[in-house]
Amino acid sequence: MPLVNTTEMFKKAYEGGYAIGAFNVNNMEIVQGITEAAKEVNAPLILQVSSGARKYANHTYLMKLIEAALIETDLPIAVHLDHGDSFELCKSCIDGGFTSVMIDGSHLPFEENIALTKKVVEYAHAHGVTVEGELGRLAGVEDDINVSEEDSSYTRPEEVEEFVSRTGVDSLAIAIGTSHGAYKFSGEPKLRFDILEEVSRRLPGFPIVLHGASSVIPEYVDMINQFGGKMPGARGVPEDMLRKAASMAVCKINIDSDLRLAMTATIRKVFAETPGEFDPRKYLGPARAEIKKLVKDKLINVLGCAGKA
Repeated sequence: MPLVNTTEMFKKAYEGGYAIGAFNVNNMEIVQGITEAAKEVNAPLILQVSSGARKYANHTYLMKLIEAALIETDLPIAVHLDHGDSFELCKSCIDGGFTSVMIDGSHLPFEENIALTKKVVEYAHAHGVTVEGELGRLAGVEDDINVSEEDSSYTRPEEVEEFVSRTGVDSLAIAIGTSHGAYKFSGEPKLRFDILEEVSRRLPGFPIVLHGASSVIPEYVDMINQFGGKMPGARGVPEDMLRKAASMAVCKINIDSDLRLAMTATIRKVFAETPGEFDPRKYLGPARAEIKKLVKDKLINVLGCAGKA
């Protein structure tokens, strides 16, 4: 099966009351763990590549890994640029075979965000590529994204109709209280479902995206702390909140930090238990298996997209 864009995926997800998992990829083991899990439960996938991942792994290497995943799984898979910050970056990804891109103009004034997003949409649609825009700013740190609490802002529902109609975007990322990274909440976790409800009322049938949605699974944080790491106070979005979002207008849920935690915790455990280990297969293999276990659980029990490929 060739790569697909997100149009049909999101249509089915909206109508079916579930969300597609959008998992960030950086290397072979992460791609393998994610796609093997999806194959076992027959789930559609979005593999996300950030600008940082492209710099680290190289665009060509990542695309060839994803090409191999298509051959091995025969699943509907979209390749998506996560947090593109310029027209040039989006164009490069589109020309390089991506089937979906995000242009993140959320840091710009409203009119400038519209102008930039519309420019990307026009080029992308001419090449059969779908586009995700963003209104509102998530706090937190992830790759090249670094937004303080003071600079973060919730999405304003009164702006969404004008933004979507003037830009022509295919999906919209909104800010309802999630954040990037592993330190999402200092107090009780809370998402603004009232904003999500108002946005979906104003944009009936339109796919909404949730960024910063890792749950920061305590098991992995505890393992990291046990085996030499220091992550006091790390906490993420409770899975019941993600299930609720997936049952509403949210058709795409982004997961990155949980993958990093699963890999790091497993590698730390291997090194702690076998300090003399130097064969990468002996620590990257278990890390890949843990990512597969994590993703399989997310697809079945959180996103609800198992069996939907």
